[in-house]
Amino acid sequence: MTDNGSMKGSEFIRKVKALAKRRGVTVTLDASRGKGSHQTLYFGNAFTIIRNLKDELKSGTLHAMCSQLGIKPNDL
Repeated sequence: MTDNGSMKGSEFIRKVKALAKRRGVTVTLDASRGKGSHQTLYFGNAFTIIRNLKDELKSGTLHAMCSQLGIKPNDL
């Protein structure tokens, strides 16, 4: 994570993919399942919605997304 604790959606995806590789978990990004700039990120059987890849994720949003994937923000 960056010093101020924020990251962009694209960075979140990159870090989740790296974590999945370390853990041997399958990650899939599905742009067709979501409206507009929304995309669905699957981490094994869990999934979360990524809003706009270019936008900074708010702290609460980041924690909620990690919770939905069953990971901790510190894991990233």
